[in-house]
Amino acid sequence: MTHSDHPTPLEARASGPLGGKARVPGDKSISHRALILGALAVGKTRISGLLEGEDVLNTAKSMRALGATVERTADFAWQVQGVGVSGFAQPKAPLDFGNSGTGCRLVMGAVAGCPVAAVFDGDASLRSRPMRRVLDPLELMGAKVTAGGEGGRLPLTLQGARDPVPITYRTPVASAQIKSAVLLAGLAAPGVTTVIEQEASRDHTELMLKHFGAEIVSTPEGHYGRRIALTGQGELHGAEVVVPADPSSAAFPLVAALIVEGSDILLSDVMTNPLRTGLITTLREMGASIEETDVRTDTGEGMANLRVRASRLRGVEVPPERAPSMIDEYLVLAVAASFAEGTTIMRGLQELRVKESDRLAATADMLRANGVKVEISGDDLIVEGRGHVPGGGLVLTHMDHRIAMSALVMGLASDKPVRVDDTAFIATSFPDFIPMMRMLGAEFS
Repeated sequence: MTHSDHPTPLEARASGPLGGKARVPGDKSISHRALILGALAVGKTRISGLLEGEDVLNTAKSMRALGATVERTADFAWQVQGVGVSGFAQPKAPLDFGNSGTGCRLVMGAVAGCPVAAVFDGDASLRSRPMRRVLDPLELMGAKVTAGGEGGRLPLTLQGARDPVPITYRTPVASAQIKSAVLLAGLAAPGVTTVIEQEASRDHTELMLKHFGAEIVSTPEGHYGRRIALTGQGELHGAEVVVPADPSSAAFPLVAALIVEGSDILLSDVMTNPLRTGLITTLREMGASIEETDVRTDTGEGMANLRVRASRLRGVEVPPERAPSMIDEYLVLAVAASFAEGTTIMRGLQELRVKESDRLAATADMLRANGVKVEISGDDLIVEGRGHVPGGGLVLTHMDHRIAMSALVMGLASDKPVRVDDTAFIATSFPDFIPMMRMLGAEFS
């Protein structure tokens, strides 16, 4: 299956300068974690700025199914009445996560530490994605997969541990999802659960666990890694959570403003966690004009307003160790690289092969369809920038929201319009992407 049941095609064409101020949706990673930790806490959690996309709403539904009270309040915030660590109830129906690998894998971790069984399911795309690398450490902790597809694929039934065991686990790849699943299961285990990463992945779970009152310590490990130690069987307490704007969503209007001549936009409240700003670092190396103002911290996360102006970009080499801090942004970085002068080499992108689609292959296909010279060498993506993109191609999105948005951004500055076969899945992470981009001056039809 390569598109939704009711595909929504769209075409992007060269626009005049983009301008104005916008706030992209709340960060998806923070939104998932706020709902899950709120459900595992004692007392009420209030969440403002929650991303109300399909992925996050499916996580909210799963928390309700597991016994927490989750409500949207009159002031557009969300309130969660938690059940406490190990307090989940037996769900009466399968937990359907739609397209969300993050929601699914994190909730697996939370369920693994509770003596309940839950059926995990999702759409055709999510059913094709690997779950075994999350399930392996959870089974070491005492959880069991009692039914499931080949290779641990959905739908599957996970029986949580009655007496979860703390483990020390070295992650095989830099993955915040694996780390977070183990830590969430470790909340219910006696003693210390430790996760060791060779390369540090996003630390939102650690920061938010601390915000909810968990005893957790993170220390450096080697050149780029971290050792995270969580003391289990403590009580989490309901908290106030302010969700910053998602840097992965901000990437699309940001790159659009860089490549559309004369553009000058302001993106407000964007998260500036250093483990999420690899794209900004890379774009600045390419010559991008990105200015931070009103820099501040809330709920343990840094945020700032970003002023972005059209810039003449040049090709660069992106080191593999930067991948964890920008893994979702390589698609739109490839678009920026197409408009740069010279070659951009993005190294160590193996993780892109197991996202909503094989994003490495899909990104190359997107560029080739629009006249850009591109090569995949092992796990590296090599883009030959010529300062402009011919365009005129049809991009197959493979049910992947980030491919759809990246292709539409490309079309705003290409010589000929770029067509996208299906934009329906944009709603999973950025429901207002199209109207917001139009408000800034983008031309879609």
